[in-house]
Order: sequence, then C-alpha cells, then structure tokens
Amino acid sequence: MMRTLFLQAPSFDGFDGGAGSRYQARREIRSFWYPTWLAQVAALVPGSRLIDAVPHRLTLADIVRSAGDYDLAVLHTSTPSFASDLRVIAALKAANPGLKAGFVGAKVAVEPQGSLESSPLIDFVAGNEFDFTIKEIAEGRDWNTIAGLSYRDAAGKIRHNPPRAVLENMDELPFVTPVYKRDLHIENYFIGYLKHPYLSLYTGRGCKSRCTFCLWPQTVGGHRYRTRSVGHVVEEISWAKRAFPQVKEFFFDDDTLTDNLPRTEAIARELGKLGVAWSCNAKANVPRQTLKVMRDNGLRLLLVGYESGNQRILHNIKKGMRIDVARRFTKDCHELGITIHGTFILGLPGETRETIEETIRFASEINPHTIQVSLAAPYPGTELYRQALEHGWLDKNHAELVDASGVQLAPLHYPHLTHTEIFQSVEDFYRRFYFRTPKIAAIVSEMVCSPQMMVRRLREGIEFFAFLRQRQELVH
Repeated sequence: MMRTLFLQAPSFDGFDGGAGSRYQARREIRSFWYPTWLAQVAALVPGSRLIDAVPHRLTLADIVRSAGDYDLAVLHTSTPSFASDLRVIAALKAANPGLKAGFVGAKVAVEPQGSLESSPLIDFVAGNEFDFTIKEIAEGRDWNTIAGLSYRDAAGKIRHNPPRAVLENMDELPFVTPVYKRDLHIENYFIGYLKHPYLSLYTGRGCKSRCTFCLWPQTVGGHRYRTRSVGHVVEEISWAKRAFPQVKEFFFDDDTLTDNLPRTEAIARELGKLGVAWSCNAKANVPRQTLKVMRDNGLRLLLVGYESGNQRILHNIKKGMRIDVARRFTKDCHELGITIHGTFILGLPGETRETIEETIRFASEINPHTIQVSLAAPYPGTELYRQALEHGWLDKNHAELVDASGVQLAPLHYPHLTHTEIFQSVEDFYRRFYFRTPKIAAIVSEMVCSPQMMVRRLREGIEFFAFLRQRQELVH
C-alpha cells in the first residue's frame, strides 16, 4: 500500500473549499465544513493521512516539510482553487520528485483532459465515485486497469480509462468519523447556524432534484439518491457519540435528506433513541407529519434552499418548488419549533430588479432564523454553465467565480441587469433582512439568554461587517 496523503490544500485565507460546501468561497462569517469526501476515501486506504490545511491554519511550508513521507498525494480541487492547488502540487514534487500526485473533485471530473493539459506535474485525475479508484491506485495496481481514472502514461500521453460504475451499495463505504478522530481537530470546524462543536457526514449520495445551478448532483453525485441503510447510519452516530462526547450537534450533509420520507422518519426515530441533537438539508416541501416525527426525535434545524421568492425563477432553474408550499412548510416549522437556516441565490436566470425585491420581501415574510445569500455561480458541468455560454450571460471579463482573496463574485449578467447590480444586491438583502427591529430583538434575546451565544454572535457580527466592507471595496 502506497504511503498516501489526502490533502485539502492551503488556499485563500478562510476559503471553505471542501466537498461539504455548495459554493467554494470565503463566507460572510468564517465557517468550515468537514472534508468528508476526502475522509471517505482516506477510510479506505490503510495508513493514510488526511490534512485539511485552511481550518487548521497550515501553510504550504508546513505541508511541504512532510512531502517526503508519502508516495502518493491526492488533492481535492475546485474551479476557484485549481490554480492555487497546482502550485501546491509543484511544491510537493519539488520536495519529493518521486511523488505521484493528482486531483479529485467536480472540476476534474467534468474536465479531465483540460485539467491534465494544464500542467505536466499532474499525474492523474479521478472521475465521479472516486473512492475505489483512489484505493486501487494506492494498492499499486496498473493504472491502465483502473476504472474512472484519467492519467499521464510513461511517455507523457494522456489516457482516459472507462468510467467507474456508480456505487449502489453505500454500506460498502467505511465510516468517516474515525478519520476525523485520527486526523482532524473538530473544534476547528464551525458553522454560524450549527451548535459548536458539530460533526457532519453523509448518509447517501445523489439528489432527485434537477436544479440547474447545483454542482454536486450534475457532476459527481447523480440524480438517484443512493443511501446507506438506517442501521449503518445509526451505528456510525453511536460510535461518534462515544468518540466525540463534546459534540453538540450532528449534521447530515446529504443534498436532500428528505428525498426519502419513510427513511428519514426511520433514521429520526433511531436518533431519538440515542438522544442526540441533529440537523440536515431539506427541501421546503416536507409534510407536517414528517416534520413532527423529526422534531420529536431530536431534529433542531433544517438548512433549506429557497433560492428565490419568484415562482418563474424557480421554474427556470427546475427547482420543482411552489412558493405557496414553501410558505406552508416554513409556517409548520415555526409552529413546531424547528429552526430554519434559509439559503437564497441572486442572479439566477430570469432575475430582474423587481424579482430581487420580491425575494427580499419573501425572505422577510417567512422569516427563517438565519439566512445565507449567494451569487449564482455557473460551475462547469452544470446546466446553468451551459445556458450562460449559450445565451451570452458569461463573458471573459467577468468569468471568475471568486476574487483574488476568495470572495464570491457575480459572474453572470443579463441585458437588463449588470454584474454590479447583482453583486450589490447581496449587501442590500442582508441589511434589510437582519436590520429589522423584530430580527434585532430576537438576536439580542438569544445573546442575553446565553453568554456563550453572546460571544459567538459578537464575533460573527465583527466578521460580517468586515465582509460587507470588503465587498464595498470591490465595487469601488
């Protein structure tokens, strides 16, 4: 077995580039998701090590010092971080010329040829379902026999093997939490709307929804929701509860855990027996009876992608969601005491000044506890990216997804709506949502009731206003 390093490389300061985040970018409030997909394959490779550099404040020099300890380096990359990740591979190989190094992630899964052509230092890239592809590399198998692998042969020629079959039995994958225990400091991972410390993991892959903007289902996950058995999930949570007694909340990072309602209720009932607090991603259409089962068995929060308050935009992006259903769902959650973190996206196809206003009013009306406002990001491999090229919504002068410091940009524009207008609307959205008297009163009440929350919200407030100042500097 090759001595293998799995690396989420040093990048922009505060950059959240792991597989747990929908958009790879710096956040308005510093936050980090777990590098779950790298941890998953690390669990398959005995003796490997996982390094997640940014949350652990590790520099490139820190990583390079141990380059000689490994035969194989596998980096998770993304469209925004790809150039930076190339420099990391160059530094690792300069320190250890015999090192084999390559990439995994959506960027290289959809652009294997172009990724390999970008640098002769890249030995390989792996496509979707890369877990066992990487395991077979680490086992020392001939590369020309490994499904799902694109690589540079001994003569320097780029080769593409047949794709790897989609994994159907998700219980074949080992737990990721022992890798967290071995290699990560979990206190370095925090999300503004989750209790700290938290743990996140997947109970399945894929999403039945067809949202045109969403990266993972269209590139590496697929549109069939393939799941671990209920027993397999509960066994891992039981293990993690013992291994991490300090954890206050478990988050299930499946694209949409509520895609399978009977399974969701079954998992909830088992989690209820364990007495853990938990949260998950959900679509805004979960029936009240299921919400009640979830709430009664430890559910604390739902992360809900509302995206827009305009029905036509939701149709344009194939969200499969009706505004009236989302309103009723949100009302049910409020009445049941389920906290909501709502996510919205500005700049989607069909966006106008009027629809932006409509979405801001909608968010204020349904009033989730917290929100995240993102800019439409046309990632290669998504339908949104193809539409943007076809209709001229993306031009060379504004094609970057993040700026030089990792802050998300507004790459799309329309004949009636400029890049700048879309970009500035994010700040307007945040200010109008959070600077309402009832919302301010709710935040102050939360802080008064908990000294720990007071410290946390004050820190987040400082970071939030610094984020707004940086965005204003980009405009001016």
